[in-house]
Amino acid sequence: MTTSAPDRVRLDDTQLYSVTDAMRMLRMSRTVIYDQIRTGRLRSVKQGRARRFTARALRDYIALLEKEAEDAA
Repeated sequence: MTTSAPDRVRLDDTQLYSVTDAMRMLRMSRTVIYDQIRTGRLRSVKQGRARRFTARALRDYIALLEKEAEDAA
């Protein structure tokens, strides 16, 4: 059995991900993450005052980026 580094987050590990988790997974800054939320490109939910992301929302955002890259080519 292999284990990942303690600061690595995998999509299958939890059901909701924090902004910090999304930053690590998408390799984007906090400012860019919140900008993508504001423009509606990255879906999130609120849990109290905190923003959270579902695995599906992160996958959909990645698919959106891939589609935009294909359309631009």
